[in-house]
Amino acid sequence: MAKKQITRRALLKSTAAAGLAAAPYFVPARVLGADRPSNRLHIGCIGTGRMGHGDMRACLQQGLRPAANARVVAVCDLDSRRAAHARDEVTKFYSQQLAGLPAPVVDVYEDFRELLARDDIDGVTISTPDHWHGVAAIAAANAGKDIHLQKPLTYTIGEGQRLVEAVRRNNCVFQTGSQQRSETNFRHVCELVRNGRLGKLHTILVMMPTDSGTGDPTPAEPPSNLNYEMWLGPRQAAPYAIDRVHPLDDFSRPGWLQIEGYCRGMITGWGSHMFDIAQWGHGSDDSGPVAMRASGEFPDRGLFDVHTNFEAEGEYADGVKLLSRSGQAGVRFEGDDGWIFVERGRMTAEHPEVLNETVGDGETKLYVSDNHMLNFLTCMRSRKDPICPVEVGHRSNSICVITHMAMKLGRALQWDPQRQRFLDDDEANSMLDYEHRAPWTA
Repeated sequence: MAKKQITRRALLKSTAAAGLAAAPYFVPARVLGADRPSNRLHIGCIGTGRMGHGDMRACLQQGLRPAANARVVAVCDLDSRRAAHARDEVTKFYSQQLAGLPAPVVDVYEDFRELLARDDIDGVTISTPDHWHGVAAIAAANAGKDIHLQKPLTYTIGEGQRLVEAVRRNNCVFQTGSQQRSETNFRHVCELVRNGRLGKLHTILVMMPTDSGTGDPTPAEPPSNLNYEMWLGPRQAAPYAIDRVHPLDDFSRPGWLQIEGYCRGMITGWGSHMFDIAQWGHGSDDSGPVAMRASGEFPDRGLFDVHTNFEAEGEYADGVKLLSRSGQAGVRFEGDDGWIFVERGRMTAEHPEVLNETVGDGETKLYVSDNHMLNFLTCMRSRKDPICPVEVGHRSNSICVITHMAMKLGRALQWDPQRQRFLDDDEANSMLDYEHRAPWTA
């Protein structure tokens, strides 16, 4: 199969004119199969900050496995210092792990569109701030790349719908970064619940931590190593402040995680993990609750304006209650015959012996993945869906966004999971998306 070439400049021009929603202009290298030199996958890492470094390292390590045979060949970040640091880490890693063998050349980019224009890159990890997820991931799908996208999937439900469409239209392999699905405890508990070990399920309680602290809104000149205008991307213009973006000298928690213009707070930050498990255990990966009410605290914290404590109550069409509130991160499933609580590294139960039960032949068994990044890389080869494909990430994130909207509106909402619209509520429906600042249309 011959490749159809396009210049980098032409791709940048075309994607900008079309709001980054153009169809792919070349044949991705992954479809060449055995004709590819050494049959090796080439990966680009978009966003190399706090979470991006973790995803990049996972890709480096898992890519050395024969089943993956993948190499990171490009890194991209709007902060040139972070991008250079990532390049140096990749170079050092390969010099140590591939001693005596040729190491891949690692290219550095500021503009992710330049990375996507390379026809030798098969897949990307995207670990940008939340407000960039939809724009970057849709552009990657339209460029024919396979995608590992950090959660929460997108900032809005509208972006999520368009991302699902772009991924499926372009036949991309897509993994949502909800890595709890690749942890044994979460899978085991969800299998127990799905197979009736708690009797009839009636309540799911989701808990997550709270945000705290204050953000300093004092304006400053953006540092020379940061393309701040592009960092703002699809969101409205705002003066630079260190607490609006990320620390200058380390990878500690960035301030944007507590600013609503770029993130909705813990309801999406941790909620995307925990609601994902709630959906998995309930068996509603392709749906969601039909009703939601919520309240949240929004104290004056300077530049930081996301919710702190909150509580919410939703309901599925089958009558199962979906409760959520601030607390220890985890999910508790409650049925007529007891409860199970699962969190990272631990599971407990009202009747502990239930945790030792196995799921037998003929019962519901869930997708098995022992490593989230390896699952993505091997699925790039098999062209099968990973454990957390785009639709699953979208549905889990939708619960987070709906809960946040209920907090802001302060009233009950009725949701149609099939149409993905609120019932008889124009105000709520108007909040399902926002007007992106040109040219960053998702």
